[in-house]
Amino acid sequence: MASLAAVKKVLVLVPITAGSEPVEAFVPIAVLRRAGADVTVAAAGAGAGLRVHAMYGVTVVADANVADCADASYDLVALPGGVPGADNLGGCAALESIVRRQALGGGLYAAICAAPPLALARWGLLDGVKVISLPCLVIRALRVYTYSRYSYTCVQATAHPAFVDKFPAEVAAVDANVVVDGRVVTGRGPAPAMEFALALVEQLYGKDKVDEIAKPMMVRYEPGYAFKELNPVQWQCSGTPKVLIPVANGSDEMEVLVTVDVLRRANADVVVASAEGGDAEVVVVARHGTRIVADALLVDAVAAGQQFDFVVVPGGMAGAKTLAGTEALVALLKEHAAAGRAYGAIGAATAEVLEPHGLLELEGKKATTTCASMADSRECGSRVVVDGNLATSSGPGTAMEFALAVVEKLLGAEAAREVAEALLFV
Repeated sequence: MASLAAVKKVLVLVPITAGSEPVEAFVPIAVLRRAGADVTVAAAGAGAGLRVHAMYGVTVVADANVADCADASYDLVALPGGVPGADNLGGCAALESIVRRQALGGGLYAAICAAPPLALARWGLLDGVKVISLPCLVIRALRVYTYSRYSYTCVQATAHPAFVDKFPAEVAAVDANVVVDGRVVTGRGPAPAMEFALALVEQLYGKDKVDEIAKPMMVRYEPGYAFKELNPVQWQCSGTPKVLIPVANGSDEMEVLVTVDVLRRANADVVVASAEGGDAEVVVVARHGTRIVADALLVDAVAAGQQFDFVVVPGGMAGAKTLAGTEALVALLKEHAAAGRAYGAIGAATAEVLEPHGLLELEGKKATTTCASMADSRECGSRVVVDGNLATSSGPGTAMEFALAVVEKLLGAEAAREVAEALLFV
């Protein structure tokens, strides 16, 4: 059977609202856009503007309001979780109408974490699927059935363990990261968000597309994190860790927002600072179109005289090139390297920012990256490498492992494990 993408442009709606979980929203958005989908990020809620305050201090600008999407047709509607985000989505009448129409029309719809019980089940869209008898075979859930009458099937679904008991009796809860039952896809939580996103890609485009985009992102499906450590040293940190994440247009949103999400879960004080010029509150357009509202301008954050415990440069080629030319950032990174304070990079930023400015030459630092063009590429097959006070990661699919490694170095293994458990990454 030909993929949907071979027939027409794939249209996807992802609603977000106050309290949406950033990883569960923006990993699927970025992955679907990588696959070629036209994704509309829609703000949900009564009187909602386009600026949405998600969990963990992440603020983004949506593409539209849900109410403005009421008359459009979509190939997929996918709901992120989060608290109170999932409950807010469940209370949005305009969104309910869109998803109900999607379900009744046989369209693909999905939800992750708390959203399957607090939105889909709340609307009665997991109570069972009515299949109308036709004089032909009906294909459902990759199996072929022949129906002679109306029939109802019990939908299987998954959700975050803390919300499974919110499912009605009509839903068969499954202990799995992702469940695909007919035209309904459900996911378990933040750590499985990548797997959830790739399951959506497979439903829309087929498995070949999944293989095509998963490999460059360094995706792996096993839970748990680990990192390769060389020349171990104690990272300097007194009290609450203060972390700087510089961003620019073209920075990879997964590498930025996954890192922000994980570090703020560990109660780190994270400053997302824009290298782009403009007003005090700057919207950065990330690699795959996510519009992230930075906390400050980079020049202001650096000029304020604050001392950071860790500075990490995200990848995304265009963003990394801009950051490589930002003198204030390069000076700060060199200061960290010389003083033995922690610094790092993800993906393309290692080769585009750190190496050209000599930040890998100090004591012959070993690093990993998506680019094998570095002078010393021996660690480029590694997912996360910590060499003394330098931490590097190979790409979007390793961002969560990278962030947890940073938590462990700053706050200890027990703190990292607690965060990993909250992410369902154990």
